[in-house]
Amino acid sequence: MATTQPTEVQIRSYQVGFGDCFLLSFIYSARMARHILIDFGTTELPSKSTKAPKPSTYMPMVAEDIKRVCGGDKGRLTAVVATHRHADHISGFGTDGRTGESGTIIKALRPKLVLQPWTEDPDAATDARKATRLSNRSKKGFVASLAAMHDVAGQVAALAAKNPPWMSAAIRKELSFIGQDNIANRSAIDNLIAMGEATGATARYLRYGMKSGLDTLLPGVKVHVLGPPDLTQTSGITKQVSENENEFWQLLAGSRLRVAGGALSSGFATRKRGDAPTVPIEGRWFRDRLERMRAQQLLEIVRSLDQQMNNTSVILLFEVFGKKLLFPGDAQIENWSYALQEAPDAERVRDLLADVDVYKVGHHGSRNATPRKLLWEKFRKRKGRQLQTLLSTLPGKHGHASSNTEVPRRTLLQALEDESHLLSTDDLSFGAQPELCNLLVVTP
Repeated sequence: MATTQPTEVQIRSYQVGFGDCFLLSFIYSARMARHILIDFGTTELPSKSTKAPKPSTYMPMVAEDIKRVCGGDKGRLTAVVATHRHADHISGFGTDGRTGESGTIIKALRPKLVLQPWTEDPDAATDARKATRLSNRSKKGFVASLAAMHDVAGQVAALAAKNPPWMSAAIRKELSFIGQDNIANRSAIDNLIAMGEATGATARYLRYGMKSGLDTLLPGVKVHVLGPPDLTQTSGITKQVSENENEFWQLLAGSRLRVAGGALSSGFATRKRGDAPTVPIEGRWFRDRLERMRAQQLLEIVRSLDQQMNNTSVILLFEVFGKKLLFPGDAQIENWSYALQEAPDAERVRDLLADVDVYKVGHHGSRNATPRKLLWEKFRKRKGRQLQTLLSTLPGKHGHASSNTEVPRRTLLQALEDESHLLSTDDLSFGAQPELCNLLVVTP
């Protein structure tokens, strides 16, 4: 008699530094398991010591372990989920040298289903409002703006690499990190498309409320697609809320300085270190401050672009033997707001999420990816520390404690430690013999 329900779920949280990589194994019997890979990317590994592996050697190590869990040379992935396009979520799918062709190992596991957000549909027009060629929207639309984002990110990362004299070391470091994360990884994108178009495979581009296609591949498991909404459902994902004292994990200390006017009035500065001064001495004070303002404007633009892409994250909720497992990628508050407040069935969604047993912490523990009032405080099982939480992060790479934007956000991290059983990849050792992953086993 065929098994119709898993006996356990094994969740491996792989150590990929600032990135995400989760393998969910639904175990039906000693000889039958179905494996779902959710994201596979990194923008920086924990250590740059001579003994620690680089991405080009480490990401294939992770891919080989995924292959081992899936059954080796004859193994197979049931599905691959790429929650959104940021490099820290998809770079490992690349087949080029930067990640050691780790994507080739994943492709050889022949996933039956490849899931991405609706914005990644290769057939969608640049003016699309949903995953289709048809649209009446202006060509200055959402998908086109996401594509343009990668061009801007590339230019800013290249500028930071030139080390201009008017850019501080701190801003240069952050511009480089965020810029690299937002550059389109063509190798990974092409590989994801190829996996979805392979013989016997299916690609689906998801929006809120769609059928994922996973239910038929995972007997006894129900899967809800809770995000992202497309623009026929809401326009909320086209903007992000900058501050919200109820929802963001921050201690507001007054309004942040905002530079009036969005454009850089005089373009990129061309002055190089060591150049002879071209400005009269009495004007250099003003020149130096104007150039610092330009650097701050660039940082604000790139941060905004970075947050915009997070609004397109796929959110999946798995229900299995009475347990609920929530994987929201990097979804931010605008994405969550539709599911929890604006959707016609928002009340049903709130009830569904109240009893979550396992929560993959959104966006590496950032301040606005785990809305405090809308989401965290609704998790009933955190009160008895029954809630299991999974965090993949690398402290010190994103945001600043001085502005309450550090990742992971210290107030959220404290709540995770106090009110849940937290498994963080940051607790794994990394060096010549790195610990590859945390393992959480969920049983009925």
